[in-house]
Amino acid sequence: MKLLAVGLYAAVLILIGYLASKRVKNIRDYFASGKSLGFFNVAFSARATGESAWLLLGLTGMGFAVGVQAFWVVLGEVLGVCGAWILMARRFKRLTDRYDSITVPDHLESRLRDSGHTLRLIAAFALVVFVPIYAGAQVFATGTAFHAFLGWNHYAGATVGFAVVLLYITQGGFTAVVWSDVFQGSLMVIGLVGLPLVALSHAGGLAEVTSALEAIDPHLLAWHGPGEGGPSSGGWDTASIVTVVGMAAIGIGFLGSPQVFVRYISMKDEKQILPGTITAGTWTVLADSGAVLVGLFGRALYEPAALGGNPDNILPEMAQGLLPAFFAGLFIAMALSAIMSTIDSLLLVASSAAVRDYWQKSKNPGMDDERLMSLTRKVTLGLSLVSFLIGIGIIMVDRENGVFWTIIFGWSGIAATFCPTVILSLCWSRLTALGAKCAMVAGFIGVPVFKWLVPALLDRAELQEWSGYLASLDVLLPSFALGFLVAVTVSLCDRSGQVRVAGALEELRG
Repeated sequence: MKLLAVGLYAAVLILIGYLASKRVKNIRDYFASGKSLGFFNVAFSARATGESAWLLLGLTGMGFAVGVQAFWVVLGEVLGVCGAWILMARRFKRLTDRYDSITVPDHLESRLRDSGHTLRLIAAFALVVFVPIYAGAQVFATGTAFHAFLGWNHYAGATVGFAVVLLYITQGGFTAVVWSDVFQGSLMVIGLVGLPLVALSHAGGLAEVTSALEAIDPHLLAWHGPGEGGPSSGGWDTASIVTVVGMAAIGIGFLGSPQVFVRYISMKDEKQILPGTITAGTWTVLADSGAVLVGLFGRALYEPAALGGNPDNILPEMAQGLLPAFFAGLFIAMALSAIMSTIDSLLLVASSAAVRDYWQKSKNPGMDDERLMSLTRKVTLGLSLVSFLIGIGIIMVDRENGVFWTIIFGWSGIAATFCPTVILSLCWSRLTALGAKCAMVAGFIGVPVFKWLVPALLDRAELQEWSGYLASLDVLLPSFALGFLVAVTVSLCDRSGQVRVAGALEELRG
C-alpha cells in the first residue's frame, strides 16, 4: 500500500511534466512561464520551493530535540516570507516588467546599468557552485526518506527520486515546476497539519502531552530552550539568545534568493501580490508550525532510542506508527514533495544562470530560442547529474548527519550572495554595480569563511566561548551582514557608479 501511494505520486508528477511541456514555446516560457501566473500558483510554488527536506526532516527533528524553542524558526520564516511579499515583491515585479527581465541577474544588470556583464557572471558562478550543493543535499534526503519509510537502500532511493525529478523538469521547465509545486505544496501543508492532530489524539490530549514533556525536560516547553549546561540547565543566558537569533535569521533567505524571487517575475500583474501575501503567509504558519508540533508531540510519544538516536527520523516513525499503510505512503510522498519541489527549482535557476546569464547574454546574444531550449535542457541534465553525485557523496561520507547541515550551508550560500544586493537594489537608490559585485563576492566567500576559517581561528582556550556562539548563530546572518556592509561602503565610495545609477533612476522616473 505504501508503494501504491508513492507510485501514484510519481505518476502525477510525470503527467504534470508532460502536460507542461505542451505549453513551452520559447525561453520565456521555460524560465518564467511567460509571466502569466496567478497568485495561488505563485504563492504555493514560492513556499514549496522555499522549503525543502529541511522542513520535513530538519524542522520536525528540531522540534523533537529542543521543543518550543524551534518556533523561533517559524517566526523568522513568517517574517521573511511576508516581508518579501509586502516590502519587495511589488517594486521587483514593476522593475522586471519594465526591463523585461526573466532572471534575477537580468534585473540586477538592468537596474544597476552594468554593461560589462561582470555582475551577471558573478551571479551565475555563485548559483552554479551553491545550487548543486543544495540540490545534492536534497538528493541525499530522498535516499534517507526512502530508507526510513520503505527500508530501501539509500542509493536506490536517491536514484529513484532523482529520476522522477529529471523526467518532468527537463521537459516542462518552469511551468512543470510551478504546477508540481502546487500539488506538492498542498500535500505538505495537509500532512503537517494532520499528523500533529493524529498524534494528539493518540496521546490522549494536550494535557497528557504537556505532562509527558515536563517529565522529560521542562525546558522543552520554554521559549529559551536548553541552556549552555545541557537540557536541564535552561534559562535566558547568552547562548540561548544567540541560538534564538540564529534560528530566526533563517528567514533572511526569503529576502532575495533567486529561486524564490523568480516566482514574482512570473506573476501576470501586481494585483496578484496582496492575495499572494495572504496565501503564502497562511501556508507558512500552518506548515512550519505543524512541523514543529510533529517533533514536539513525537517527543512525548517516542524515546530517542526508537529513532536510532537521530531526531530527523521522527516524522517517518510517527507516520508509520500512527497511520494505516496507505496514508503512511502518502507521508512518503509528502516528504518527497518537500525535497523535489526544491530540487527542481534550484536546477532550473542554475540552468538559467548558465544558459541565459552566461551563454546567451555574455557570449551569444543572437542565439535563437530553439537552440537555447536545446542547450538549456542539456545544461539542466548536466547540473542534475552533478547534484546527484554530490548527494551520493554525502551518503558515502556522512549518512547519519549529512542532510541538515549541507542544506543549511547551500541555502546560506545562495542567500548571503544575493539577498543584500537584491534588497538594496529595491530599497536604496545609491547602490552601484561595483558595490553589488563586491557584496556578492563577500557574501559568497563569507559562508565558507564563517563556517570553517573563523571557528578554526577561535578554537583556542581563551576564545572557545566565542566559537560556541558562532556555531549557535550559524553562517547566514554574519555572511549576510558582511555582504550588506560591503555593498553600502563600496557604493558610497564609487563616484562614477553613482552617476550611472542616478541616470538609471531618472530614466525610471521619466
